[in-house]
Amino acid sequence: MKNANRERVLEEIKKQGVRFIQLCFTDILGFLKSFTITPEKLKSVLEEGFGFDGSSIEGFVRIEESDMIAMPDPSAFFISSQNSSEAGKIAMIFCDILEPDGAPYPGYPRYILKKNLKKASKLGYTFYVGPELEYFYFHSPQIPPKGLDKGGYFDLTPPDAASNIRNQTVFTLEKMGIEVECSHHEAASSQQEIDLKYTDALTIADNIMISRLIIKEIALKNNLYATFMPKPVYEENGSGLHIHQSLFKGEKNVFFDPQNKHYLSEIAKRYIAGLLKHICEFTLITNQWVNSYKRLVPGYEAPVYLSWAFKNRSDLIRIPGYNPGKEDGVRIELRSPDPACNPYLAFAAMLSAGLEGIEKKYSLAEPINRNVYKMDEEERKKAGITHLPENLWEAIKIAEKSDWLKKTLGEHLFFKLIENKKMEWENYRSQVTSYELKKYFSLL
Repeated sequence: MKNANRERVLEEIKKQGVRFIQLCFTDILGFLKSFTITPEKLKSVLEEGFGFDGSSIEGFVRIEESDMIAMPDPSAFFISSQNSSEAGKIAMIFCDILEPDGAPYPGYPRYILKKNLKKASKLGYTFYVGPELEYFYFHSPQIPPKGLDKGGYFDLTPPDAASNIRNQTVFTLEKMGIEVECSHHEAASSQQEIDLKYTDALTIADNIMISRLIIKEIALKNNLYATFMPKPVYEENGSGLHIHQSLFKGEKNVFFDPQNKHYLSEIAKRYIAGLLKHICEFTLITNQWVNSYKRLVPGYEAPVYLSWAFKNRSDLIRIPGYNPGKEDGVRIELRSPDPACNPYLAFAAMLSAGLEGIEKKYSLAEPINRNVYKMDEEERKKAGITHLPENLWEAIKIAEKSDWLKKTLGEHLFFKLIENKKMEWENYRSQVTSYELKKYFSLL
């Protein structure tokens, strides 16, 4: 299969008149990196990989251990007219990162996801994911940002000034082979959403990386600025990355039970229980920035409390009810992640937590049938409902103590991530903000 994929890539490069190929990968924070080769070099690179210095990549290696190999994955190949230059089309291929001896590099996020997917595969499972990617358009990256419109949820023009730009984006993604379920204006002013059609988790993680890039590129071509910052505007909803997920064995959705009132299987319930058990430990992964926790506050549609429910959007995990009784439609939706996370690590953590719930047969509390935000503190305490970390430092301290997370990510990446996030917190907490100056400068 690998050789067949290589030949397919080489044929498409020639057929499409591609002149440059970007070899792509991410650092531990999910920032897309690349370097460019010509088609003449591609055949040998597909066979042998391409050597590079990994010491400058966040979370990779020290200078004295810097030699690394980028090995293209021909199954993760994209061509887009959007990123073409005057000299010809540009293609993109995602790479796996290897040690000089050919072993997988243990600090590479894509490898961490593949490692956890391999564990699921040994149990007979395929992990399917469907993301809802939210973001904002602004007129420029100026501060404070200036929005395009005062539109709301599902608004169409004229309140939704960005519908044409979203359509351009969806058209480009579809041409690249990335299927889009739908797109629309979200609840906040200038906020958008593009939902990618569900498929296997590795493909979706690659697709999210490409989608974020294309969304930004098309915005710039329209003299706009797109941001995946979780909470760019005070007193507006922040942007989430709601993750719909399910496990299949062959063609069978193991989350589906035709005998259950809500069609939810015991395996699905144990999977949910695993997520709820470990969610606070992997919130550092799904919500990795100081700004992430400005979104995770009551009153702005983002989940704060650890609860699950059928249909109810106030809960951390909900069971969508769009297609009752339809096997393919049964899934769970985790609502806490934000679109600035590293999708490879986020999917790896979710899968690992869910699989542990299945393997250890965790029991699941009853679903919440009322709005969690409208319950008082005593009611939530009585119901056993706790909450997510309230800031980055709290998330770091919880993650740092987690042997489960260390095992899921591997020691190298785990310690690098903790180190990086501690540095971010120290930089943040030493800042004097405009809020403090307005509040205290003339008063104290």
